Amino acid sequence: MVMGNLVLGSLSMMVRDRQLLPSFLRYALVGAISNACGYGIYLLVTWFGVQPILAMSLLYFVGATIGFLGNRNWAFSHQGKAWPSLVRYWIAHGIGYGLNFSMLYVFADRLGYPHQLIQAAAVFVVAGFLFITFRLFVFPQDKAVLPP
Repeated sequence: MVMGNLVLGSLSMMVRDRQLLPSFLRYALVGAISNACGYGIYLLVTWFGVQPILAMSLLYFVGATIGFLGNRNWAFSHQGKAWPSLVRYWIAHGIGYGLNFSMLYVFADRLGYPHQLIQAAAVFVVAGFLFITFRLFVFPQDKAVLPP
């Protein structure tokens, strides 16, 4: 119950934040550039025969590593310490990776949908999850959001 109230309170704070839209637009630009490059490379390496889940796994790690600097310094203008935010960043991306992996496994490997379409959809699903997680947990503006 306490965790639910904390999440709802954090989401309410986020909605009232005047920096939400500019932060989201910067996040979207960082994400659009990195995901367009990553998706192009994904299509290329899978065309050459690399298995889709392996290709996604390698590219996810590379893209996330590059995205940390753009998101921390520009999209969210985070002034907190780098190391704790980096640890939270990788926790968030670990969950995002699991979400991406699950989507490819279930919809492409098990149900037979084209992996190209599933990966394209996963980019948007994971991006939405990560924006909220970055804003509230990884690069919070309010220190009270984080556990002590």
